[in-house]
Amino acid sequence: MPTILLAIDGSEHALRAAQTLVQNAAWYRDAPRVHALYVHLPVPEVHGLHRVVGKQAMQRYYREEGEAGLAPCKKLLERAGIPFDAEVAVGPVAETIVARAKKARCDMIYMGTRGMTAVTNMLLGSVATKVLHLSKIPVVLVR
Repeated sequence: MPTILLAIDGSEHALRAAQTLVQNAAWYRDAPRVHALYVHLPVPEVHGLHRVVGKQAMQRYYREEGEAGLAPCKKLLERAGIPFDAEVAVGPVAETIVARAKKARCDMIYMGTRGMTAVTNMLLGSVATKVLHLSKIPVVLVR
């Protein structure tokens, strides 16, 4: 059974990637197992902020944001009967996606793209481009 990391950020692009994965699930001999991952960038370190807000409040914020971002994808996978687990992580997005895919022994990464032009992508960079460069496994980009 192939294991696929599905990178989710709560956007319509990420949901489109999830829909594409569901549509393509029949291509596999065995139903794929999906590891849905929401990665939240860390809140910037502002002097004294963590003392005021507190570690537990920050963790709750990350978890709630991640669960809200994962919810539509989880519903889609449940309706399709595709087995999955879901995780919320905090860190640099592209690096965390690739690291979690490796840790979960995924065979492939699915993710949406924002559809930037080549020039904009070259100037600003993108998470998808970074994942392509860092990943040792196939990456499916859905536009």
